Amino acid sequence: MNAIAVAADNTRSVIIEREFPHPPEKVWRALTQRELLNDWMMPNDFQAVVGHRFEFRTQPVANWDGVVAGEVLEVQPHTRLAYRWGVGADSPGAIISVVTLTLTPTAKGTHLRLEQSGFRPDQERNYQGANYGWQRFLGGLEKLLARIE
Repeated sequence: MNAIAVAADNTRSVIIEREFPHPPEKVWRALTQRELLNDWMMPNDFQAVVGHRFEFRTQPVANWDGVVAGEVLEVQPHTRLAYRWGVGADSPGAIISVVTLTLTPTAKGTHLRLEQSGFRPDQERNYQGANYGWQRFLGGLEKLLARIE
């Protein structure tokens, strides 16, 4: 399920919800362990420690150097993870947003709610790109979860 949220400051959020047939502990590992993140998302130096600054890196493309700079904002093991997500932080068109991942146990596994908030009205292309990118990443997460213990 996808949704659009508009905040009081007129920013928008990409919201994607998925249910995975795996326990929250397993999904949490895939969201927080560097090697597993590398598999379904991007190479990184992530640590699930509040205040930790990290980078996701991928192949550069036109108008983007392939670097996402982040900082962990919240860690509630097996329940909630939030981090700052910054692209082009040194440029006037910088995208600074917050990614919040919320895990809820269900009868069939884990409900994951992903929200990337903070897209300004002039960032429509970035908003659409984030929606596309997260769909792709979550497809990779689903495949990873199916093959790990």
